[in-house]
Amino acid sequence: MVAELETLGGSLEDVRAFCAVAEFGTVSAAARHLGETKGGVSRRVSRLERRLGVRLLARTPGR
Repeated sequence: MVAELETLGGSLEDVRAFCAVAEFGTVSAAARHLGETKGGVSRRVSRLERRLGVRLLARTPGR
């Protein structure tokens, strides 16, 4: 059986992290909104990208 938080080849929290980055525009803003660290949000998005086999975000160096 599929785990409760599994969807689209990744956890629901990974999908939420991606949606927050897309909505708020930066990993930092998404992390603040989600109450997580920037690194945690970045890892979630990277894990989702690996599971889906596509690059979802264009990353640029921090300013």
